[in-house]
Amino acid sequence: MAVNSRPDVERYPSQTGLRGLIRRSPLISFFVLANLMSWIAWVPYILSATGLGVWDFTFSSQLLGVLPGAYLGPILAAFIVTAVADGREGVRQWARRMTKWRVSWIWYLGTLLGVPATIIVSGLALSGGDIHLPPVVVLVAYLPSLLIQMVTTGLAEEPGWRDFALPRMQRRFGPLGGTFILGPLWGLWHLPLFLSEWGGWPAVTWMRVGEFIAFCCVFSVVVTWVFNRTGQSLPLVILLHVGVNNFMSLAYSDMFPSIADAEQASRVTLLAGTVAAIVVIVATRGRLGYRPEEEPASEITHQN
Repeated sequence: MAVNSRPDVERYPSQTGLRGLIRRSPLISFFVLANLMSWIAWVPYILSATGLGVWDFTFSSQLLGVLPGAYLGPILAAFIVTAVADGREGVRQWARRMTKWRVSWIWYLGTLLGVPATIIVSGLALSGGDIHLPPVVVLVAYLPSLLIQMVTTGLAEEPGWRDFALPRMQRRFGPLGGTFILGPLWGLWHLPLFLSEWGGWPAVTWMRVGEFIAFCCVFSVVVTWVFNRTGQSLPLVILLHVGVNNFMSLAYSDMFPSIADAEQASRVTLLAGTVAAIVVIVATRGRLGYRPEEEPASEITHQN
């Protein structure tokens, strides 16, 4: 079924001002707001002693430095743009995906086990088989830490990237095209954080930044596939996203001490994401589980 690629131009032909701009270009508005609000909120963290060292102030934890910008970026930008462009019904549909927990247990099990398994296989390949069992304390803390990351990192980011942006980008550019546009935009949003301890400043290199953005691109393929195949379940997407963060921050260095530095860890995740993306693209013939006929009629109307 053919749909107009720019329906908002016709729906709001005479709208002026900021509200009219958001309604005519919701995707651009979202990306601008998400970056602007996050980057401004990260300024104290980046300028502190845990960043560039301009201010003689130290954040007690990385979470306190990063989280304000994360919550003031993608999720808030998505809410604002959805409310302005699509009204209450749009906000309800946006929020409905965030509470879509009722998905087959196979997806939860596959995500919980598949993420660490893929990283472990990649780690084995790059370490020459040098692997160690993690301490018991890591195994005990793994699930609680995963839950904490779901309500911090995952909830802060994914209502914007996947809940708001991905459906619109798939309808306009197709599942693969939309994903390969969204991936680098997601990665670039993190750029200021590379000027802090989060990104390994001051030892961070341009190569590592490039590898991180490349990982965001290939990993987004897997995320899109999970999003589509689970009927747009955001909890599953969040679990997939933070599964990588949780394993790398909690278990990776103990399991692969010979390649535990930031540069090697970056290559492990890039290899894991690339292999997984290739498998998904080949298996789905580039469709990534996308079925436009399953889109809610009201969302097709508000596709931009």
